[in-house]
Amino acid sequence: MPDALLLLPDFLLIAAGWVLCRHTPLDRKVWDGVERLVYFVLFPALLFQAIARNPLQPGTALPLLACGWAVIGSGIALSYALRRAPGVDPRLHASGAQTAFRFNSYVALALAERVAGAPGLAWTALLVSVCVPVCNVAAVWPLARHGGQGYLRELVRNPLILATVGGLLFNLLGLRLPELAATTLARIGAAALPLGLMAVGAGLQMGALREGPGLAAGLLAIRHLVLPALAIGLVIASGLPPAQQAIVVAFAALPTASSAYVLAIRMGGHGGYVAGLVTVSTLLAMAGLPAALAVLRALA
Repeated sequence: MPDALLLLPDFLLIAAGWVLCRHTPLDRKVWDGVERLVYFVLFPALLFQAIARNPLQPGTALPLLACGWAVIGSGIALSYALRRAPGVDPRLHASGAQTAFRFNSYVALALAERVAGAPGLAWTALLVSVCVPVCNVAAVWPLARHGGQGYLRELVRNPLILATVGGLLFNLLGLRLPELAATTLARIGAAALPLGLMAVGAGLQMGALREGPGLAAGLLAIRHLVLPALAIGLVIASGLPPAQQAIVVAFAALPTASSAYVLAIRMGGHGGYVAGLVTVSTLLAMAGLPAALAVLRALA
């Protein structure tokens, strides 16, 4: 499949969720249950299994990791800074800030081997393992603060954070899941992406983006313009090998995580607004990700 079409199945799943929720008996009540299932069971299983199964060797790829952390850290700082912009609705910002720095792990892993072969898959798995915990903690902070919830209390109760921390500890301790457990978790996790994307479609309210168009434009610009441009500059300046350069730039140009919608809903945020951001981000990445790689090839 051409890189430009890699995200088309994700967009079609979002569209399927929208159609099912509005034009079949599988109405909003059904999708409320699906969102809870994804949030409390499927996504945690996906995160734990993805992190626990890939042995971490950060010492062998420190320059690569430094670039990945710099990209994520910049996205977090810039998205948080948007809260101070004139006219920004605090609830919309608390809900949507995460879309500027979170990323779709499934797309990252699916694309990695196409970009840099078998080593690319290992490098991407390492980036995902060390960046997902940072992204999840940073995503919870604005929602917890806006909702008046205790931040530490939300961290220790959040299933996505518990799953990522558990996966990291499991990995760092050198433990390995028995084959039966690994297979079971893999199958549970495999349901997370399609159901999560369909839940985004079911909650989609594109009109909700009109409640904060400037904020939406800012968040999407960070995700799809600033971070890829920053990544291109970083990998060239740091002198990473060409294959690792491509991995970091592809990582920076990914669409935002579909679980951003589920997190916003479950923590009392504006789900419709985040669903709109996830949908537009997926569309932008269909063109933006191949374009970012093309710019890297032209400059490197």
